[in-house]
Amino acid sequence: MNEAADKSPRYREGMATRRRVLGDGYVDRTEAQRSAFDEPFQDLITEAAWGHVWSRSTWTKRERSMVTIALLAALGHHEEVALHVRATANTGASREDIMEALLHVAIYAGVPAANHAIKVAKATLEEMEMSNGGMEERREEHHA
Repeated sequence: MNEAADKSPRYREGMATRRRVLGDGYVDRTEAQRSAFDEPFQDLITEAAWGHVWSRSTWTKRERSMVTIALLAALGHHEEVALHVRATANTGASREDIMEALLHVAIYAGVPAANHAIKVAKATLEEMEMSNGGMEERREEHHA
């Protein structure tokens, strides 16, 4: 396994973006589980998803977050929906943004897809609120 210094500039940019969006704790845990077997895949997603797509300046991280949640929900990737709902703490997407994205899923990808994703998002948001001692709710009240 190579150190980040041995990686391409796009990889290093992708890793920095990945850390900003998903948080150091999550990325550190994922990197600790990296093996020679999955290293090519990890390099690919770090460069392609995080370096090429998420690092673009055309959309804000908030906008990318909402689109990503909608796409993952439409495709039924519930573990990834939860991951990206947790990432909204870093991207600026609000609870309302998440619900708007999932309403689009209901219309364009189907009610069952949205229904299950809403359950996943709701549970994830409750988990986040519990671990933050209600800080998220207080932040939303200040922005209202």
